[in-house]
Amino acid sequence: MAFPKDFLWGGATAANQYEGAYNVDGKLPSVRDVMSEGLMSPPTSEPTENNLQLEGINFYENYKEDIKLFAEMGFKVYRTSIAWSRIFPNGDDETPNEAGLEFYDKVFDELAKYDIEPLVTLSHYEPPLNLAVNYNGWMDRELISFFNRFVETVVSRYQDKVKYWLTFNEVNSIIGAPTNGAIFKPKDELTKQELWQAAHHQLVASASATKIIHKINPELQVGCMVLSMPAYPMTPDPRDMLATRQFENQNYAFVDVHVRGEYPGYFKRYLKENNIEIKFGDKDAELLKENTVDFISFSYYVSKAMAHNPEEYDAGTGNILGGLNNPTLESSEWGWQIDPIGLRIVLNDFWDRYQLPLFIVENGLGAKDELIKDENGNYTVEDDYRIEYLTKHLHQVDEALKDGVEIMGYTSWGPIDLVSMSTAQMSKRYGYIYVDRNDDGSGSMKRYKKKSFNWYKEVIETNGQSLYNN
Repeated sequence: MAFPKDFLWGGATAANQYEGAYNVDGKLPSVRDVMSEGLMSPPTSEPTENNLQLEGINFYENYKEDIKLFAEMGFKVYRTSIAWSRIFPNGDDETPNEAGLEFYDKVFDELAKYDIEPLVTLSHYEPPLNLAVNYNGWMDRELISFFNRFVETVVSRYQDKVKYWLTFNEVNSIIGAPTNGAIFKPKDELTKQELWQAAHHQLVASASATKIIHKINPELQVGCMVLSMPAYPMTPDPRDMLATRQFENQNYAFVDVHVRGEYPGYFKRYLKENNIEIKFGDKDAELLKENTVDFISFSYYVSKAMAHNPEEYDAGTGNILGGLNNPTLESSEWGWQIDPIGLRIVLNDFWDRYQLPLFIVENGLGAKDELIKDENGNYTVEDDYRIEYLTKHLHQVDEALKDGVEIMGYTSWGPIDLVSMSTAQMSKRYGYIYVDRNDDGSGSMKRYKKKSFNWYKEVIETNGQSLYNN
């Protein structure tokens, strides 16, 4: 076993998928509150009743119960996000919403009661709706100053309660899903110039946030968070290998900027060949160079296959950055290909390339769970398929640790059932805890422990040793 004694075991969630109370205590809608059919759906002009995200799983009122369950599993860390529109309801407000700040005070105090370390994402796909409607989202450079104000406010407030901060969730996803950057202009109408300029604004805002956080308290740790998706060539044809590298470089470019503080040469070539001229502010280059991150965090769900002639193969369906289906892998019920070894490859590639501590902050299996009564009359879910999935992935984390990779921790997605980001469904469940809510919005919201609950509890108790018991 290679898991270090201080390994941070836990789970990850996002405010817009589980918090609910979208219009309570001064909060106004976020971009996610007007996207009722999932990540790639067109937004509506205002929230609609069929949007499950509006109520989520009502963590806003049930946070004590849920955190107690996380503590029962033995969580060392809990990743969550702060809803920007709960603190600055319009995004461009001059003063923060005190009721929103008080809510997160209570959440962090409850975590502290159980010695659970918060890992907080500052922007998890949920900019205030006003910033999309009146500023075109991150296409407008002014969002950097609005984000700075938000970061300054929450980090100053919680610096004694939160040690680990992430700037943007899956920052590279803006390229595949522009709505993550509060850009409501249809993707087929967006130019590459507009899209990459918006991405640049986020990268500058991330560096600016890192600067602000370190200035408030140099002891705080700041990480970037990227969507990882390793790729394999469909054949030994060198052209397929080149296509694979070019696909991965689109993701690496975001990490290169966060870690090395500048755009890499291969990306500059891409910009030039696509007639993209990113407009830098006077101090952008200096800001990026001088405010790199302390660690790298990432999500891992799927890998992809690539070819120089992709039209001859089946397109991939998992996650948001494209690619081709790998015929050697099985897929989940939602078409996401299952590749545990890919996680080891990502860990080794990131470590070899950057030599910074790594944090796996999302990994999990979305599946249709069936709530049943066990032999003792208790409701549960026999989710052996989830246990198998996670076990195989954690075996590969152990292998990467043995390879010498420095890994801070693992927060699986999501430890409790919540509304799926990609499909806006409840039926796509990830949790160790079943929440009684259905796709039509019905249900009691009652929580039930799945079989995987006690499995993960034992994994944490034994620091991974139980992964090899069978």
